[in-house]
Amino acid sequence: MASVHLRGIAKSYARGRSVIKGIDLDIPAGQFTVFVGPSGCGKTTLLRMIAGLEEISAGELFIGERRCNGVPPAERGVAMVFQNYALYPHMSVADNMGFALRLAGMPRQDIAARVAAAASVLQLGALLDRKPAALSGGQRQRVALGRAIVREPEVFLFDEPLSNLDAALRVQMRIELARLHGTLASTMIYVTHDQVEAMTMGEQIVVFNEGRIEQAGPPLQLYDQPANRFVAGFLGSPRMNFVEATLEGADERGVTLLLPDGTRLAAFASGAGGAVGQGVSVGIRPEHITLGHAGQANILPATVALVEHLGDAMIVHAQVQGLETLISLRLAADQHRPSPGETVQVALPPGKVLVFGADGRTFARLPAGTNRV
Repeated sequence: MASVHLRGIAKSYARGRSVIKGIDLDIPAGQFTVFVGPSGCGKTTLLRMIAGLEEISAGELFIGERRCNGVPPAERGVAMVFQNYALYPHMSVADNMGFALRLAGMPRQDIAARVAAAASVLQLGALLDRKPAALSGGQRQRVALGRAIVREPEVFLFDEPLSNLDAALRVQMRIELARLHGTLASTMIYVTHDQVEAMTMGEQIVVFNEGRIEQAGPPLQLYDQPANRFVAGFLGSPRMNFVEATLEGADERGVTLLLPDGTRLAAFASGAGGAVGQGVSVGIRPEHITLGHAGQANILPATVALVEHLGDAMIVHAQVQGLETLISLRLAADQHRPSPGETVQVALPPGKVLVFGADGRTFARLPAGTNRV
């Protein structure tokens, strides 16, 4: 396994169209890193640049201590698993897995040994004589993984490998990939637009937007402490609720926010860098909103528009009175079940409210125990 270091990496196409805009990133050896972001944000292009399938317009790429700008893909010590399995239909599983080794001139017995070892890890031993047409989608993806494993690369690259699978198989393959990483202890870089895959699989998540990194770090850190509104809104399902407000006041205990209808909210956030009177955004995740009662902090009356029952939980969509805002709450299934048209009191705990400045950056949270209400 090897570390990967990106220094000022950029990619431009004809007529100066820039798609990767100066990426600096360190991926330690043995880490499972996930690139996530909306379609067109540049995450797959960057992965292909690491693989050598796209030229680097500017910057430097290091795999381990070796500078790899201009190094042919076959000599970089990486193996890539694509969205499409790309298996040869006329070849057996064993032949598909060992094909690249055969092209490299490796002796037959060595190929057989590597294929057998990879098949054992992936639980494909009983399928080695089958053709791809006789395999399920999950089995075909495991064969594609095996084809990468037998090369014994320093870095594994995954380009949305689960997007062609159904929901149940995706869950199963997420488990398989996590187990594989634990077994091989290899450096893995995984591209997806699916935030669930990112949150459940990655040791480090890198959130991309328009060719730039918005934030990188452990999954729960990005979820609980997003650097800006984009990251806060991208991670989480249902997505974070946002309400526009004005910064009315700030002191050592937090900030006071004024909603368009005159309602005041409190947040345990630092007002440093914010000016009284400036427009801000208020954000809170659906699972942090509760059904409240008079006397609680940050109470908003709302009318229930829709209730989605998920079995273990329910998603309540409610129209906040006095605002043109529909907010979502995630409540436990054993709580009071509001009905469409019912008026409820929703509570936004001040310690869970995030505040975003006009530039989208998150106001720093105050230490635990701060209380202005």
